[in-house]
Amino acid sequence: MHLLSACCVCALLITTLLSRVSGLDTVIGIYGETLEIPCNIKADDAIITKWKYDKGEGLPGDLLVKQTNQNAVITATDEYKDRVSMAENSSLLLSAARLTDQRTFTCMVVASADITEYPVNVVIYKMPEGLEISDKAEELEIGKLTKLGTCVAQDANPAANITWLKNNKPLVADGKGISIQASVLVDPVTGLSTTSSILEYSAEKEDTNAQFTCSTQHTGGAELVSSPATFTITYSTENIVLQVIAQDPLVEGDNVTLKCVADGNPAPTSFNFHLKEEMVKVENADTYTIMNVSRDASGEYKCSLIDNPMLEASEDITVNYLDINLSPSGNIVKRAGEALNLTLRIDASGEPKVSWTKDNVKMDKEPKFKTLSYSDSGRYECEVAMGLLSRKASVELLVEGAPVIKQLSKRRGEDGQHKVLICEAEGSPKPAVTWSINGTSPDESPFVNGKITHKITVVPSANLTVSCTVTNEFGMDTRAINVSSLFVEVRMDKQDQSEDSDQTKLVVGVVVGLLIATMIIGLAYWVYMKKSKQGSWKTGEKENGSSEEEKKLEEKVEENSQKAEV
Repeated sequence: MHLLSACCVCALLITTLLSRVSGLDTVIGIYGETLEIPCNIKADDAIITKWKYDKGEGLPGDLLVKQTNQNAVITATDEYKDRVSMAENSSLLLSAARLTDQRTFTCMVVASADITEYPVNVVIYKMPEGLEISDKAEELEIGKLTKLGTCVAQDANPAANITWLKNNKPLVADGKGISIQASVLVDPVTGLSTTSSILEYSAEKEDTNAQFTCSTQHTGGAELVSSPATFTITYSTENIVLQVIAQDPLVEGDNVTLKCVADGNPAPTSFNFHLKEEMVKVENADTYTIMNVSRDASGEYKCSLIDNPMLEASEDITVNYLDINLSPSGNIVKRAGEALNLTLRIDASGEPKVSWTKDNVKMDKEPKFKTLSYSDSGRYECEVAMGLLSRKASVELLVEGAPVIKQLSKRRGEDGQHKVLICEAEGSPKPAVTWSINGTSPDESPFVNGKITHKITVVPSANLTVSCTVTNEFGMDTRAINVSSLFVEVRMDKQDQSEDSDQTKLVVGVVVGLLIATMIIGLAYWVYMKKSKQGSWKTGEKENGSSEEEKKLEEKVEENSQKAEV
């Protein structure tokens, strides 16, 4: 601000501002600085140049005179005798300009043929010493016209005009919420003017943190602006809000903080907290904490002003809870074929979602066990979720029972030189597998869901019956299978090929004959059995005889079948 004023002063010292006032040229000077008053008379044959001033009442006063080729002689005997001098261009230099210098100064030039005068009117400007807000109010009350402060512009010429601003926007007196009173005091010694402006203001809530300033745009320089001032705005509480500070979701065992926020300024410091059926008075604080809440703490809570109980705020609090019970749970051992009833009970504050997994694999639906099988063994886990809250429960199910052979089969090896016997069984605990003969390349599958598969490789040299036996602590199971011998490879030379061909034909003929014989015997047996069922048997002796005959026929069929296979 001071730098700007100084620059303005320098500009005025460098450049003389001339204007027409009442027919006279006017020069503006800066208070306290040297003023140059020009002599705008062109006379090449000037003999004498003289400066004088108007004392008032038409009386002239001499200042100085200069003859050609001589120095200027000061002729003043009053206040100007030590303040005046003449420049080379005949201008009058007047040091330490003051308000009493605001008068008319005249330059007179005497030439050989004429006498010319050039009068100049002088005006002196002075910027205010400063611009500050004093007598500031401690606080402003909403709706009440209060003296905000006094803005003073000291020692200026002409007197300063002061403008009040809020957030850089001018305030205009309206006779209601804004009142501005200005006054000017003139110093009898210096003649300088001091302007005072008093602002009375009716504040609003929006004026909190608002910046108030005053400014003046002086005729002789740039605008001056005071330092900003802020004020505390006071108003009564009109609204309160109850805030609930807690983790989300709020569950049993958590802490809950109730905070009562009021819009008054200064804010209230004491409140009543209504905790369902209980009221707690809190002084010098706006919060109350409930420790270790339970589900019974759910409900409506309120807070109110102690000095105005009718002004209150409320908020509903829900304590979330989620309890689950899986029955049975833990480790469960059941026998194959039995039933298992899993029961999941849920007690929740909202609508839960249930999901199931078996051995960490998601299931499409809730497990039901009407008849347990070995594949039902595994770890079952349920997850119950309600928003961000979740609970889990699990059961480890083990289905046990005596082993059972599901299938006993055989197949020829890929090279045609051996046979593979396959025994597939179920049971739990894992059954041990044994064979009635020794085999090679034993291969056992992993024991999964109560199932196991055991393979052996054999090279039978004759027809035989092989049995597979599975055993665990709950029992055993055995199953047999007939295994025929492999064809013996016969080495042949080229010369033996015809003989071998004849032998082959003979073997084929024998096999075909045996097959035809078997079919005839079977047909005869079928006809015989049909007639036997149609007849009436009267004695137990005939029944026994029939049984023996049937047995013989069956043995005959079996014998022929084996021959045909060979």
